[in-house]
This record gives sequence, C-alpha cells and structure tokens, in this order.
Amino acid sequence: MSRYVDGFVVPVPKKKLNAYRKLAQIGAKVWMKHGALEYIECVADDVSRGKLTSFPRSVKLKGSETVFFSWIVYKSRAHRDQVMKKVMKDPLMKTPPKDWPFDGKRMIYGGFKSVVMQIKKKKR
Repeated sequence: MSRYVDGFVVPVPKKKLNAYRKLAQIGAKVWMKHGALEYIECVADDVSRGKLTSFPRSVKLKGSETVFFSWIVYKSRAHRDQVMKKVMKDPLMKTPPKDWPFDGKRMIYGGFKSVVMQIKKKKR
C-alpha cells in the first residue's frame, strides 16, 4: 500500500507563529475535506544549523524565524492531483501571498513517492 507525500519546509517569523498556526489549521481543514489522508505541520524543536546543509540553511533562516516541516499524505500521485484541483478552487484558500505569515519565496516543497512505509498496528 504505497502512498504519495507532498513535503514542505517553511521559514516562519516567530512573531507570526499564531498567524501561521491559523493558516495551517485552515489548510488542514481544506485538504482533509477534499480527500487528503493526513495533514501534519511541525515546528522546529531540535534543529541545529548544519555546517553544510540543514533545515535552517535550506530556507536561509533568519535569527527571528523558526522553521516548519510539514507533509500531506495521499493514496497516490493521481489522488494528490485530484485533491489539489479541489483545494485550489476552495474559497478558504484564497489568501493572497502578500498576506501569508511567511516568505513563500524561501519555501521548499515537492511531491514524493513512498518507498518504505511502516505503520504500527493498534493492539485490540
């Protein structure tokens, strides 16, 4: 049972964390409404600046910012494409980029095919 994942790394000004959280909550609602299997947004907790590469370096993180690592899970790439068409038409997703609580030019994103997937089964 393979999955398809859209992944994101986003720099967010610390003073705009609440605004980003609100935007992410809207995003979660919209993506799940249109068929995504999972929607996860995580804020940096144990993320150091590497010598050559790291999450902070990847988005040119400033001292007044933190980084989010996020992903959305779908059944397949075709399923992702169907969900995205609906998401992009949803009125809740009409926030213009100038009103985003982060710098979209430094956001990293992409779609990924799952290769290994292990899910712990719940004991009954």
